[in-house]
Amino acid sequence: MNFLSHYYFDRYTPNCYHVLGTVMPDLLKNADKSIILHPQQQHYPSGSLHQLYNGWQKHLLVDRHFHNSEFFKTHSHQLKLQLRPAIEGSPVKPFFLGHIAIELILDNLLLTTNQVNADDFYAHLSSCDDTVISMFLTISDMKDPSLFTRYFENFKRNKYLHSYAQTEQVAYALKRICMRIWPNPFTPEQEAAMNEVIVSYRQSIETSFMEIFGEISPLVVSC
Repeated sequence: MNFLSHYYFDRYTPNCYHVLGTVMPDLLKNADKSIILHPQQQHYPSGSLHQLYNGWQKHLLVDRHFHNSEFFKTHSHQLKLQLRPAIEGSPVKPFFLGHIAIELILDNLLLTTNQVNADDFYAHLSSCDDTVISMFLTISDMKDPSLFTRYFENFKRNKYLHSYAQTEQVAYALKRICMRIWPNPFTPEQEAAMNEVIVSYRQSIETSFMEIFGEISPLVVSC
């Protein structure tokens, strides 16, 4: 799941460090895809560090349930099939695009149906102290926490998740993600064709997409 979908499960959580923890694995991946951390519970016994750890574990649990769900398997596959002709000739693998596309569409739907508020999400992140974040990362064996904190500052400042409320921006977001791997993943024509698929697919699941959140919520409520 993407940032706002993870936030959905903790949108009423008052602790900003827990909220940050629920998205930190993906933020770290975006900051530097070579960073791989495995925080251990005994290193964060209490306080804000413990909240970060709990949020991190919540992220892993939610992703595990989501990626094993019939919802994800069905819709990522259908999007793969529909996007394949749109990106013919592109180096991007259709299954990769289908995986990312359904996650971005869910974020778009959460925003446009007022299930989450992006400003509330960013307010939580802005309330976190970089000193605490750096301490968590150092204890988790990250050699240079500033690699993350620099990226995190840009992430908070740019607030690009607001753009997900515009469905046509989802295809652009897909392109930006693919550009981390492929320098020029799509032609303008391919991007336009992708946008048509995404707009149509989003409309087709608008009345049913909350089923996956209802399915996962009781499985992670105690985390």
